[in-house]
Amino acid sequence: MLFNSAIWIIAAAATLGVIARPWNLPEFVWAVMGATMLLLFNLLPWRTAAAAVGEGTDVYLFLIGMMLLSEVARKERLFDWLATRAVRHARGSAKRLFLIIYVVGALVTAFLSNDATAVVMTPAVYATTRAAQVEPLPYLFICAFIANAASFVLPIANPANLVVFGGQMPALWDWLRYFAGPSLAAILATYVALRLTQRRALDAKVAAIEVTPPLTPGATLAAIGIALTVVALLVASAFDRPLGLPTFCAGACLTAIVLVIARKSPLPVLNDISWGVLPLVAGLFVLVAGLNQTGVLSALARNLHDAAAVSPHATSWIAGIIVAVGTNIVNNLPLGLIAATTNHAARLPAQVAGAILIGVDLGPNLSVTGSLATMLWLIALRRESENVTLHQFLKLGLIVMPPALLLSLLAFSAMSS
Repeated sequence: MLFNSAIWIIAAAATLGVIARPWNLPEFVWAVMGATMLLLFNLLPWRTAAAAVGEGTDVYLFLIGMMLLSEVARKERLFDWLATRAVRHARGSAKRLFLIIYVVGALVTAFLSNDATAVVMTPAVYATTRAAQVEPLPYLFICAFIANAASFVLPIANPANLVVFGGQMPALWDWLRYFAGPSLAAILATYVALRLTQRRALDAKVAAIEVTPPLTPGATLAAIGIALTVVALLVASAFDRPLGLPTFCAGACLTAIVLVIARKSPLPVLNDISWGVLPLVAGLFVLVAGLNQTGVLSALARNLHDAAAVSPHATSWIAGIIVAVGTNIVNNLPLGLIAATTNHAARLPAQVAGAILIGVDLGPNLSVTGSLATMLWLIALRRESENVTLHQFLKLGLIVMPPALLLSLLAFSAMSS
């Protein structure tokens, strides 16, 4: 009992540190400290911890690839070019600009993942607002909310999708049959809520841009690299292959080609990447492995299995809502790992597993602590000297997330019945 209590206390303290960032220490410091304490107090065998870190290899490769793509595109001013194009198409209307950014965010999330939306789109949207001479936050909020709202359009839209289903991933057409309706409901509900809450800011006029600067050779290469990455991820997903390696190869190859052609040093690109996200993810994997040692996940699997056997419909609603709220307490990455362990152990019916997936993907729109994508978004904001407080995001999340979640679960229930 003391053994289990110690693990829960350490895991809770580490999670709280990641969320609250006491003394402004980076998020990864708290996750790594929690993982280290589990080892120092012999609460987790080092072999188990090493295996847990190894389980995240695909996620690490995916994130490195995306961060390389984003940083090269930013430095080659691809985002500035895209920004001027978006502003010109807005034709002076802030509402039209808001819609353009939202649609682009949904497409980027669907085809490149929610983490890519946070990493790649945030600097692009900031550049757009700077060119349009409008208040940036209403548009930057799009990057955070659409990253989660559109993250179950396709299996590749969120790495958590692959984690939750694992080897039981539905075929692509089955996925679309189950999740196309819920995804559309989440995307539309999130747009309506954001549009209503930001309506005052959208009364502003957008500055006119007469001339769009030409694409530089480096920016053209960056655009081609991102497009090829989309193709590679779709192919990998179709053949049920991990997404990390192709993303890493695409990012590394693009970076090397652009730097060689421009005869630039790689140091500026490497220095500006948020490397701290990698130990953050590794630490969270170890903390979940520690919780697994307590036996709570096995008990949870048994209870879910029994409940699903009695009433899969009611269980799917309850599980989806509980998981959605839970992502904001422990973050959706560790909760996705917990859901995957539970799903595989309990052999849950597709109706319950799908509702859990919707909770894992959409629940994080309640608070800044909900998903890795939102944390990456916050990091990207700080680089642009913008900041969003926990309270500020929660106030908006309480309006945006609940209706989107309930409508998505309702649509999924109709599709799966």
